[in-house]
Amino acid sequence: METKELICIGCPMGCNLTVTVEDGDVKSVTGNTCPRGAEYGKNEVLHPVRTLTSTVFVENRGNMLPVRTDRAIPKECLFEAMKRVNAVTVKAPVSIGDVILSDFYGANLIATMNVL
Repeated sequence: METKELICIGCPMGCNLTVTVEDGDVKSVTGNTCPRGAEYGKNEVLHPVRTLTSTVFVENRGNMLPVRTDRAIPKECLFEAMKRVNAVTVKAPVSIGDVILSDFYGANLIATMNVL
């Protein structure tokens, strides 16, 4: 049996969680003050995900466009995903919410700023 200590980010409380894992299965999550904490602890141990935020180059403006995934992607894909993002360039105009890359590790990479 193994235990993992985490700080929950499911709500502003920031509870100290203890997740007990046995044979690849979560046996218990303690320390949470709300149901989101238990769900976060279980997911973080079994299948951690993150929202990716970065920037891409705007060719005809010479500046950077902030981008993010529209949902969390598997944590183990972040380095590979960043290699793809670093190779991307766009041309203005771009609007908030425009899809820069679709089907990007199960999410879309979207613009988070208008560039005219």
